[in-house]
Amino acid sequence: QVQLVESGGGLVQAGGSLRLSCAASGRTLSNFAMAWFRQTPGKEREFVAAIRWNGGRTSYADSVKGRFTISRDNANSTMYLQMNTLKPEDTAVYYCAADPNWNWSYQGSIAYWGQGTQVTVSS
Repeated sequence: QVQLVESGGGLVQAGGSLRLSCAASGRTLSNFAMAWFRQTPGKEREFVAAIRWNGGRTSYADSVKGRFTISRDNANSTMYLQMNTLKPEDTAVYYCAADPNWNWSYQGSIAYWGQGTQVTVSS
């Protein structure tokens, strides 16, 4: 079994930065793609960014392109999301996910999820 634990969330002013981490344990995820999603109350969880197992491919939602950067350190089983120029609309619970396939459209099929970390951006 795999456990994903997010950290790094918090309260930040608009224009500020945060770096989220997702630490994996239980088995190696070096062959898994990993991703970040986010969810606000009353809305569906939405895709934010994803990265292939070797970092050779990344993908971003249009709303975060140019501001967020996804990366991973397979040696330490950790994925990161560097978030810059944060906006109040980035406020959400951020979840990390891992899956052997590159298919983030159907969230019901994603193999592993973390519990989430809250990010709040004040205006």
